[in-house]
Amino acid sequence: MAIGAKDKIDALLVKKYQGLKVDNPVIQTSMVDPSKMLDAMNDFAMVHMNALNLQQQLKSTCIKAISLNIQYRKSRNLKPVQKQAQAAR
Repeated sequence: MAIGAKDKIDALLVKKYQGLKVDNPVIQTSMVDPSKMLDAMNDFAMVHMNALNLQQQLKSTCIKAISLNIQYRKSRNLKPVQKQAQAAR
């Protein structure tokens, strides 16, 4: 993104208004206190971080609960396969 005039009209406008100083007291009175803004941003970040930590703990707890309730079943009997492998040697 370029800064400055893009054509002759912009260049003339910049030249005309470059010496003017604007003093707008409304902006200064309505401006939010920077320390309050930083405190609000810090509070938001802490709430977000706590929510992420809580979500991670919940996920970990659910994974543990599910893994404790899984019952593994044998899909096939492995002993005859081992006996056949030993007999082939």
